[in-house]
Amino acid sequence: MIRLFKHYIAYPVIFLGLIDFVLLLMAAEIGWILRAFQIGMDVGSIAGRPAPIISFAFALQLALIAVGIYGTEALQSLRFAAARILVAISLGVIFLSLLSFAFPGITLWRSNSLYAMLLAILFLMVIRMLLGTVLDSDIFKRRLLVLGAGPRAGRIAALERRNESGFIIAGYVDMNEGPSLIDGAVRRQDIVNLPQHVIDLAVSEVVLALEERRNSLPVADLLTIKTTGVHVNDLSSFLERETGRVDLDSVNPSWFIFSDGFSSGRRLSTLFKRGFDIFLSFLLLVLTGPVILIFALLIKLESRGGSFFKQERVGLYGQKFAILKLRSMRSDAEVEGQAIWASENDPRITRIGRFIRKVRIDELPQAWSVLKGEMSFVGPRPERPQFVDDLQTKMPFYAERHIVKPGITGWAQINYPYGASTEDSRHKLEYDLYYAKNYTPFLDLLIILQTIRVILWPDGAR
Repeated sequence: MIRLFKHYIAYPVIFLGLIDFVLLLMAAEIGWILRAFQIGMDVGSIAGRPAPIISFAFALQLALIAVGIYGTEALQSLRFAAARILVAISLGVIFLSLLSFAFPGITLWRSNSLYAMLLAILFLMVIRMLLGTVLDSDIFKRRLLVLGAGPRAGRIAALERRNESGFIIAGYVDMNEGPSLIDGAVRRQDIVNLPQHVIDLAVSEVVLALEERRNSLPVADLLTIKTTGVHVNDLSSFLERETGRVDLDSVNPSWFIFSDGFSSGRRLSTLFKRGFDIFLSFLLLVLTGPVILIFALLIKLESRGGSFFKQERVGLYGQKFAILKLRSMRSDAEVEGQAIWASENDPRITRIGRFIRKVRIDELPQAWSVLKGEMSFVGPRPERPQFVDDLQTKMPFYAERHIVKPGITGWAQINYPYGASTEDSRHKLEYDLYYAKNYTPFLDLLIILQTIRVILWPDGAR
Protein backbone atom coordinates (compact mmCIF):
# COMPACT_ATOMS: atom_id res chain seq x y z
CA MET A 1 0.00 0.00 0.00
CA ILE A 2 0.96 3.62 -0.48
CA ARG A 3 0.17 6.25 2.15
CA LEU A 4 -1.33 9.36 0.61
CA PHE A 5 -2.11 12.24 2.99
CA LYS A 6 -2.07 9.81 5.97
CA HIS A 7 -4.56 7.47 4.27
CA TYR A 8 -3.54 4.09 2.86
CA ILE A 9 -4.46 3.20 -0.72
CA ALA A 10 -3.74 -0.17 -2.31
CA TYR A 11 -1.30 -0.32 -5.22
CA PRO A 12 -3.84 -1.97 -7.58
CA VAL A 13 -6.22 0.95 -6.97
CA ILE A 14 -3.51 3.51 -7.75
CA PHE A 15 -2.43 1.56 -10.83
CA LEU A 16 -5.97 1.14 -12.17
CA GLY A 17 -6.91 4.74 -11.35
CA LEU A 18 -4.01 6.11 -13.39
CA ILE A 19 -4.86 3.86 -16.33
CA ASP A 20 -8.52 4.93 -16.13
CA PHE A 21 -7.56 8.61 -16.23
CA VAL A 22 -5.41 8.08 -19.33
CA LEU A 23 -8.23 6.13 -20.99
CA LEU A 24 -10.72 8.91 -20.19
CA LEU A 25 -8.37 11.44 -21.79
CA MET A 26 -8.17 9.21 -24.86
CA ALA A 27 -11.95 8.80 -24.97
CA ALA A 28 -12.46 12.57 -24.87
CA GLU A 29 -9.87 13.20 -27.60
CA ILE A 30 -11.14 10.46 -29.90
CA GLY A 31 -14.72 11.60 -29.32
CA TRP A 32 -13.68 15.10 -30.39
CA ILE A 33 -12.02 13.73 -33.55
CA LEU A 34 -15.01 11.55 -34.49
CA ARG A 35 -17.40 14.45 -34.15
CA ALA A 36 -15.08 16.70 -36.17
CA PHE A 37 -15.01 14.18 -39.03
CA GLN A 38 -18.78 13.80 -38.88
CA ILE A 39 -19.49 17.51 -39.35
CA GLY A 40 -16.53 18.14 -41.67
CA MET A 41 -14.65 20.33 -39.19
CA ASP A 42 -10.86 20.69 -39.06
CA VAL A 43 -9.66 18.31 -36.39
CA GLY A 44 -6.78 20.50 -35.22
CA SER A 45 -4.47 19.54 -32.38
CA ILE A 46 -5.13 18.62 -28.77
CA ALA A 47 -3.14 21.69 -27.73
CA GLY A 48 -6.11 23.81 -28.76
CA ARG A 49 -8.57 22.01 -26.48
CA PRO A 50 -6.79 20.87 -23.27
CA ALA A 51 -9.45 22.24 -20.91
CA PRO A 52 -12.42 20.28 -22.36
CA ILE A 53 -10.35 17.07 -22.56
CA ILE A 54 -8.99 17.34 -19.00
CA SER A 55 -12.31 18.47 -17.48
CA PHE A 56 -14.05 15.45 -19.03
CA ALA A 57 -11.46 13.01 -17.66
CA PHE A 58 -11.31 14.69 -14.24
CA ALA A 59 -15.10 14.82 -13.77
CA LEU A 60 -15.56 11.19 -14.75
CA GLN A 61 -12.65 10.08 -12.57
CA LEU A 62 -14.30 11.74 -9.56
CA ALA A 63 -17.59 10.06 -10.49
CA LEU A 64 -15.86 6.67 -10.64
CA ILE A 65 -14.46 7.20 -7.15
CA ALA A 66 -17.85 8.38 -5.88
CA VAL A 67 -19.71 5.23 -6.96
CA GLY A 68 -17.09 2.90 -5.46
CA ILE A 69 -15.58 1.55 -8.66
CA TYR A 70 -12.25 1.05 -6.89
CA GLY A 71 -13.75 -0.94 -4.04
CA THR A 72 -12.95 -4.60 -3.55
CA GLU A 73 -16.19 -5.93 -5.02
CA ALA A 74 -15.82 -3.84 -8.17
CA LEU A 75 -12.25 -5.07 -8.65
CA GLN A 76 -13.36 -8.71 -8.39
CA SER A 77 -16.70 -8.72 -10.24
CA LEU A 78 -16.97 -7.55 -13.84
CA ARG A 79 -20.76 -7.38 -13.62
CA PHE A 80 -20.58 -5.23 -10.48
CA ALA A 81 -17.99 -2.97 -12.13
CA ALA A 82 -20.13 -2.57 -15.26
CA ALA A 83 -23.12 -1.34 -13.25
CA ARG A 84 -20.97 1.16 -11.35
CA ILE A 85 -19.28 2.40 -14.53
CA LEU A 86 -22.62 3.12 -16.20
CA VAL A 87 -23.81 5.10 -13.18
CA ALA A 88 -20.48 6.95 -12.91
CA ILE A 89 -20.47 7.95 -16.57
CA SER A 90 -24.04 9.22 -16.26
CA LEU A 91 -23.20 11.24 -13.15
CA GLY A 92 -20.07 12.66 -14.76
CA VAL A 93 -21.85 13.74 -17.92
CA ILE A 94 -24.69 15.32 -15.92
CA PHE A 95 -22.14 17.28 -13.91
CA LEU A 96 -20.34 18.41 -17.07
CA SER A 97 -23.65 19.48 -18.62
CA LEU A 98 -24.39 21.66 -15.59
CA LEU A 99 -20.84 22.99 -15.64
CA SER A 100 -21.11 23.93 -19.31
CA PHE A 101 -23.76 26.53 -18.52
CA ALA A 102 -21.41 28.37 -16.17
CA PHE A 103 -18.13 27.71 -18.01
CA PRO A 104 -18.91 26.85 -21.64
CA GLY A 105 -15.27 26.99 -22.70
CA ILE A 106 -13.95 24.22 -20.47
CA THR A 107 -16.29 21.36 -21.35
CA LEU A 108 -16.84 19.24 -24.44
CA TRP A 109 -19.77 20.03 -26.71
CA ARG A 110 -22.77 17.85 -26.00
CA SER A 111 -22.34 15.99 -29.27
CA ASN A 112 -18.67 15.34 -28.45
CA SER A 113 -19.63 14.18 -24.94
CA LEU A 114 -21.87 11.45 -26.37
CA TYR A 115 -19.02 9.92 -28.35
CA ALA A 116 -16.60 10.36 -25.45
CA MET A 117 -19.08 8.77 -23.03
CA LEU A 118 -19.60 5.67 -25.18
CA LEU A 119 -15.87 5.30 -25.74
CA ALA A 120 -15.21 5.73 -22.01
CA ILE A 121 -17.60 2.89 -21.18
CA LEU A 122 -15.92 0.68 -23.78
CA PHE A 123 -12.35 1.49 -22.66
CA LEU A 124 -13.08 1.10 -18.94
CA MET A 125 -14.75 -2.26 -19.42
CA VAL A 126 -12.06 -3.61 -21.74
CA ILE A 127 -9.24 -2.66 -19.38
CA ARG A 128 -11.02 -4.46 -16.53
CA MET A 129 -11.47 -7.57 -18.65
CA LEU A 130 -7.78 -7.51 -19.52
CA LEU A 131 -6.44 -6.67 -16.07
CA GLY A 132 -9.04 -8.34 -13.86
CA THR A 133 -6.95 -11.38 -13.00
CA VAL A 134 -3.73 -9.37 -12.81
CA LEU A 135 -5.13 -6.91 -10.25
CA ASP A 136 -6.26 -9.78 -8.03
CA SER A 137 -3.04 -11.77 -8.43
CA ASP A 138 -0.06 -11.97 -6.08
CA ILE A 139 1.88 -9.44 -8.18
CA PHE A 140 0.61 -6.51 -6.15
CA LYS A 141 0.46 -8.34 -2.82
CA ARG A 142 3.06 -7.95 -0.09
CA ARG A 143 4.72 -11.00 1.45
CA LEU A 144 4.55 -11.13 5.24
CA LEU A 145 6.30 -13.06 7.98
CA VAL A 146 4.20 -13.24 11.14
CA LEU A 147 6.00 -13.56 14.46
CA GLY A 148 3.55 -15.47 16.61
CA ALA A 149 1.26 -18.47 16.23
CA GLY A 150 -1.49 -17.75 18.75
CA PRO A 151 -4.86 -16.02 18.57
CA ARG A 152 -3.34 -12.68 17.45
CA ALA A 153 -1.61 -14.42 14.54
CA GLY A 154 -4.88 -16.19 13.81
CA ARG A 155 -6.52 -12.81 13.23
CA ILE A 156 -4.02 -12.07 10.45
CA ALA A 157 -4.65 -15.52 8.97
CA ALA A 158 -8.40 -14.84 8.95
CA LEU A 159 -7.78 -11.49 7.26
CA GLU A 160 -5.66 -13.17 4.56
CA ARG A 161 -8.45 -15.61 3.77
CA ARG A 162 -10.68 -12.73 2.76
CA ASN A 163 -10.50 -12.23 -1.00
CA GLU A 164 -9.77 -8.51 -0.67
CA SER A 165 -6.57 -8.86 1.38
CA GLY A 166 -3.56 -7.11 -0.13
CA PHE A 167 -0.96 -9.50 1.27
CA ILE A 168 0.08 -13.13 1.41
CA ILE A 169 1.62 -14.77 4.44
CA ALA A 170 4.95 -16.40 3.62
CA GLY A 171 5.25 -18.03 7.03
CA TYR A 172 4.66 -17.99 10.76
CA VAL A 173 7.21 -18.21 13.54
CA ASP A 174 6.09 -19.82 16.79
CA MET A 175 7.78 -17.73 19.46
CA ASN A 176 7.26 -20.42 22.14
CA GLU A 177 4.39 -18.61 23.83
CA GLY A 178 2.25 -21.70 24.32
CA PRO A 179 0.18 -24.00 22.11
CA SER A 180 0.40 -23.10 18.43
CA LEU A 181 -2.90 -22.43 16.67
CA ILE A 182 -1.32 -22.13 13.23
CA ASP A 183 -0.56 -25.25 11.21
CA GLY A 184 2.88 -25.16 9.62
CA ALA A 185 4.33 -22.54 11.97
CA VAL A 186 8.10 -22.86 12.37
CA ARG A 187 9.37 -22.98 15.94
CA ARG A 188 11.74 -20.18 16.90
CA GLN A 189 14.39 -22.60 18.24
CA ASP A 190 14.51 -24.31 14.83
CA ILE A 191 15.58 -21.05 13.12
CA VAL A 192 19.31 -20.49 13.46
CA ASN A 193 19.28 -16.95 12.07
CA LEU A 194 15.96 -15.08 12.07
CA PRO A 195 17.13 -12.17 9.83
CA GLN A 196 18.44 -14.68 7.27
CA HIS A 197 15.13 -16.57 7.48
CA VAL A 198 13.37 -13.31 6.57
CA ILE A 199 15.68 -12.83 3.59
CA ASP A 200 15.21 -16.43 2.43
CA LEU A 201 11.43 -16.01 2.42
CA ALA A 202 11.75 -12.76 0.40
CA VAL A 203 9.26 -10.98 2.63
CA SER A 204 8.80 -7.21 2.63
CA GLU A 205 7.22 -6.92 6.07
CA VAL A 206 7.40 -8.59 9.47
CA VAL A 207 4.32 -8.29 11.68
CA LEU A 208 4.54 -8.75 15.44
CA ALA A 209 1.58 -10.80 16.60
CA LEU A 210 3.04 -11.86 19.93
CA GLU A 211 0.70 -12.76 22.77
CA GLU A 212 3.20 -11.45 25.31
CA ARG A 213 6.06 -9.17 24.29
CA ARG A 214 7.80 -8.95 27.64
CA ASN A 215 9.91 -12.10 27.34
CA SER A 216 9.60 -13.07 23.68
CA LEU A 217 10.38 -9.88 21.73
CA PRO A 218 13.58 -10.54 19.69
CA VAL A 219 14.87 -6.95 19.83
CA ALA A 220 18.34 -7.61 18.34
CA ASP A 221 16.91 -9.66 15.46
CA LEU A 222 14.24 -7.06 14.71
CA LEU A 223 16.86 -4.30 14.62
CA THR A 224 18.89 -6.29 12.08
CA ILE A 225 15.76 -7.03 10.02
CA LYS A 226 14.83 -3.35 10.05
CA THR A 227 18.25 -2.31 8.74
CA THR A 228 17.92 -4.67 5.78
CA GLY A 229 14.99 -2.60 4.49
CA VAL A 230 12.21 -4.93 5.65
CA HIS A 231 9.33 -3.09 7.35
CA VAL A 232 8.60 -4.15 10.93
CA ASN A 233 5.08 -3.48 12.17
CA ASP A 234 3.01 -4.27 15.24
CA LEU A 235 -0.40 -5.89 14.96
CA SER A 236 -2.41 -2.76 15.83
CA SER A 237 -0.78 -0.60 13.14
CA PHE A 238 -0.98 -3.45 10.64
CA LEU A 239 -4.73 -3.92 11.19
CA GLU A 240 -5.32 -0.16 11.01
CA ARG A 241 -3.66 -0.02 7.61
CA GLU A 242 -5.36 -3.11 6.20
CA THR A 243 -8.89 -2.50 7.48
CA GLY A 244 -9.15 1.31 7.62
CA ARG A 245 -10.15 1.26 11.28
CA VAL A 246 -8.56 1.23 14.73
CA ASP A 247 -8.89 -2.30 16.10
CA LEU A 248 -10.11 -1.99 19.69
CA ASP A 249 -9.18 -5.59 20.54
CA SER A 250 -5.47 -5.02 19.92
CA VAL A 251 -4.74 -1.39 20.82
CA ASN A 252 -3.69 0.01 24.17
CA PRO A 253 -3.13 3.55 25.49
CA SER A 254 0.60 3.47 24.66
CA TRP A 255 -0.19 2.76 21.00
CA PHE A 256 -2.35 5.89 20.83
CA ILE A 257 0.38 7.92 22.51
CA PHE A 258 3.33 6.82 20.36
CA SER A 259 1.67 6.23 16.98
CA ASP A 260 1.35 9.10 14.55
CA GLY A 261 -1.92 10.96 14.24
CA PHE A 262 -4.17 13.12 16.43
CA SER A 263 -1.95 16.03 15.41
CA SER A 264 -2.83 19.40 16.94
CA GLY A 265 -0.57 21.32 14.57
CA ARG A 266 -3.08 21.48 11.75
CA ARG A 267 -4.44 25.00 12.01
CA LEU A 268 -4.47 25.45 8.24
CA SER A 269 -6.44 22.22 7.81
CA THR A 270 -8.91 23.37 10.48
CA LEU A 271 -9.44 26.72 8.74
CA PHE A 272 -9.89 24.93 5.41
CA LYS A 273 -12.39 22.53 6.96
CA ARG A 274 -14.45 25.34 8.49
CA GLY A 275 -14.48 27.35 5.26
CA PHE A 276 -15.48 24.26 3.33
CA ASP A 277 -18.24 23.51 5.87
CA ILE A 278 -19.71 27.01 5.52
CA PHE A 279 -19.67 26.88 1.73
CA LEU A 280 -21.05 23.35 1.42
CA SER A 281 -23.75 23.67 4.10
CA PHE A 282 -25.00 26.97 2.65
CA LEU A 283 -25.04 25.48 -0.87
CA LEU A 284 -26.81 22.36 0.39
CA LEU A 285 -29.52 24.36 2.17
CA VAL A 286 -30.13 26.50 -0.93
CA LEU A 287 -30.26 23.55 -3.35
CA THR A 288 -32.26 21.17 -1.16
CA GLY A 289 -34.55 23.73 0.47
CA PRO A 290 -37.47 22.88 -1.86
CA VAL A 291 -36.94 19.14 -1.27
CA ILE A 292 -36.97 19.66 2.51
CA LEU A 293 -40.20 21.68 2.31
CA ILE A 294 -41.93 19.13 0.06
CA PHE A 295 -41.16 16.24 2.41
CA ALA A 296 -42.02 18.35 5.43
CA LEU A 297 -45.49 18.77 3.91
CA LEU A 298 -45.79 15.04 3.13
CA ILE A 299 -44.80 14.14 6.68
CA LYS A 300 -47.42 16.53 8.04
CA LEU A 301 -50.10 15.00 5.81
CA GLU A 302 -49.20 11.42 6.70
CA SER A 303 -49.14 11.58 10.49
CA ARG A 304 -49.88 13.84 13.40
CA GLY A 305 -47.10 15.96 14.85
CA GLY A 306 -44.56 18.42 13.57
CA SER A 307 -42.59 17.86 10.38
CA PHE A 308 -39.31 18.71 12.10
CA PHE A 309 -37.98 17.75 15.50
CA LYS A 310 -35.03 18.75 17.62
CA GLN A 311 -32.89 16.23 19.42
CA GLU A 312 -30.02 16.70 21.85
CA ARG A 313 -26.70 15.29 20.74
CA VAL A 314 -23.10 15.25 22.02
CA GLY A 315 -20.59 17.25 20.01
CA LEU A 316 -17.00 18.48 20.15
CA TYR A 317 -15.30 17.80 23.51
CA GLY A 318 -18.55 16.41 24.91
CA GLN A 319 -20.54 19.63 24.54
CA LYS A 320 -24.26 19.14 23.99
CA PHE A 321 -26.23 20.77 21.18
CA ALA A 322 -29.55 20.31 19.38
CA ILE A 323 -29.81 18.99 15.84
CA LEU A 324 -32.76 19.55 13.51
CA LYS A 325 -34.09 16.64 11.46
CA LEU A 326 -37.14 15.75 9.41
CA ARG A 327 -39.38 13.51 11.48
CA SER A 328 -39.31 9.92 10.22
CA MET A 329 -41.08 8.24 13.15
CA ARG A 330 -44.44 8.61 14.81
CA SER A 331 -44.63 11.58 17.16
CA ASP A 332 -45.07 9.15 20.11
CA ALA A 333 -42.07 7.01 19.13
CA GLU A 334 -40.29 7.62 22.44
CA VAL A 335 -42.06 7.81 25.76
CA GLU A 336 -40.85 10.64 28.01
CA GLY A 337 -37.82 11.18 25.80
CA GLN A 338 -36.33 7.74 26.58
CA ALA A 339 -33.76 6.96 23.86
CA ILE A 340 -34.37 3.68 22.02
CA TRP A 341 -32.21 2.16 19.28
CA ALA A 342 -33.83 2.03 15.85
CA SER A 343 -34.24 -1.58 14.71
CA GLU A 344 -34.63 -3.16 11.31
CA ASN A 345 -38.23 -2.80 10.09
CA ASP A 346 -38.92 -0.63 13.12
CA PRO A 347 -42.73 -0.24 13.39
CA ARG A 348 -42.33 3.32 14.71
CA ILE A 349 -41.03 4.50 11.32
CA THR A 350 -43.66 5.96 8.99
CA ARG A 351 -43.90 5.19 5.26
CA ILE A 352 -42.49 8.58 4.29
CA GLY A 353 -39.95 8.21 7.08
CA ARG A 354 -38.69 4.90 5.73
CA PHE A 355 -38.04 6.49 2.34
CA ILE A 356 -36.30 9.61 3.62
CA ARG A 357 -34.09 7.46 5.87
CA LYS A 358 -33.09 5.30 2.91
CA VAL A 359 -31.97 8.27 0.83
CA ARG A 360 -30.78 10.34 3.83
CA ILE A 361 -33.20 13.21 3.18
CA ASP A 362 -34.05 13.30 6.91
CA GLU A 363 -30.44 14.40 7.57
CA LEU A 364 -30.54 17.47 5.30
CA PRO A 365 -31.74 20.00 7.93
CA GLN A 366 -28.57 19.22 9.92
CA ALA A 367 -26.76 21.47 7.44
CA TRP A 368 -28.05 24.31 9.62
CA SER A 369 -25.99 22.95 12.55
CA VAL A 370 -22.98 22.82 10.23
CA LEU A 371 -23.51 26.42 9.19
CA LYS A 372 -23.67 27.46 12.86
CA GLY A 373 -20.42 25.61 13.62
CA GLU A 374 -21.87 23.01 15.99
CA MET A 375 -21.17 20.25 13.46
CA SER A 376 -18.92 19.67 10.48
CA PHE A 377 -20.02 18.27 7.16
CA VAL A 378 -17.71 15.29 7.72
CA GLY A 379 -17.14 13.70 11.11
CA PRO A 380 -18.36 11.00 13.49
CA ARG A 381 -22.12 10.67 13.83
CA PRO A 382 -23.35 12.72 16.82
CA GLU A 383 -24.94 10.42 19.38
CA ARG A 384 -27.56 11.12 22.02
CA PRO A 385 -26.33 11.79 25.59
CA GLN A 386 -28.07 8.67 26.96
CA PHE A 387 -26.26 6.44 24.47
CA VAL A 388 -22.92 8.21 25.03
CA ASP A 389 -23.11 7.76 28.82
CA ASP A 390 -23.85 4.08 28.35
CA LEU A 391 -21.26 3.41 25.62
CA GLN A 392 -18.45 5.17 27.46
CA THR A 393 -18.76 2.63 30.28
CA LYS A 394 -18.69 -0.32 27.86
CA MET A 395 -16.04 0.69 25.31
CA PRO A 396 -12.46 1.85 25.71
CA PHE A 397 -11.48 5.12 24.01
CA TYR A 398 -15.10 6.07 23.25
CA ALA A 399 -14.53 9.61 24.54
CA GLU A 400 -11.73 10.10 21.99
CA ARG A 401 -14.24 10.24 19.14
CA HIS A 402 -15.32 13.64 20.48
CA ILE A 403 -11.98 15.32 19.77
CA VAL A 404 -13.35 16.21 16.32
CA LYS A 405 -16.68 17.79 15.43
CA PRO A 406 -19.51 15.39 14.61
CA GLY A 407 -20.67 15.32 11.01
CA ILE A 408 -23.57 14.63 8.69
CA THR A 409 -21.51 11.98 6.93
CA GLY A 410 -18.32 10.27 8.01
CA TRP A 411 -15.82 7.46 7.61
CA ALA A 412 -17.97 5.10 9.69
CA GLN A 413 -21.13 5.96 7.76
CA ILE A 414 -19.63 5.02 4.38
CA ASN A 415 -17.91 1.87 5.65
CA TYR A 416 -20.42 0.33 8.03
CA PRO A 417 -24.22 -0.06 7.92
CA TYR A 418 -26.54 1.85 10.21
CA GLY A 419 -25.59 1.14 13.85
CA ALA A 420 -28.49 0.16 16.10
CA SER A 421 -26.84 -1.78 18.92
CA THR A 422 -23.87 -1.67 21.26
CA GLU A 423 -21.93 -4.03 19.01
CA ASP A 424 -22.64 -1.89 15.95
CA SER A 425 -21.50 1.17 17.89
CA ARG A 426 -18.26 -0.59 18.74
CA HIS A 427 -17.52 -1.28 15.07
CA LYS A 428 -18.41 2.28 14.09
CA LEU A 429 -16.21 3.61 16.90
CA GLU A 430 -13.24 1.85 15.28
CA TYR A 431 -13.86 3.77 12.05
CA ASP A 432 -14.48 7.03 13.93
CA LEU A 433 -11.15 6.69 15.73
CA TYR A 434 -9.40 6.08 12.41
CA TYR A 435 -10.90 9.31 11.08
CA ALA A 436 -10.01 11.32 14.20
CA LYS A 437 -6.47 9.94 14.10
CA ASN A 438 -5.83 10.40 10.38
CA TYR A 439 -7.93 13.43 9.45
CA THR A 440 -6.81 15.44 6.41
CA PRO A 441 -8.80 17.48 3.85
CA PHE A 442 -8.04 14.66 1.40
CA LEU A 443 -9.88 12.16 3.62
CA ASP A 444 -12.82 14.57 3.90
CA LEU A 445 -13.02 14.85 0.11
CA LEU A 446 -12.89 11.06 -0.25
CA ILE A 447 -15.71 10.64 2.29
CA ILE A 448 -17.90 13.24 0.58
CA LEU A 449 -17.44 11.53 -2.79
CA GLN A 450 -18.15 8.09 -1.31
CA THR A 451 -21.29 9.43 0.36
CA ILE A 452 -22.79 9.56 -3.13
CA ARG A 453 -22.36 5.79 -3.28
CA VAL A 454 -24.16 5.38 0.06
CA ILE A 455 -27.05 7.54 -1.16
CA LEU A 456 -27.36 5.64 -4.45
CA TRP A 457 -27.00 2.22 -2.81
CA PRO A 458 -28.35 2.77 0.72
CA ASP A 459 -27.39 -0.58 2.26
CA GLY A 460 -28.11 -0.78 5.94
CA ALA A 461 -30.14 2.43 6.28
CA ARG A 462 -32.88 2.25 8.91
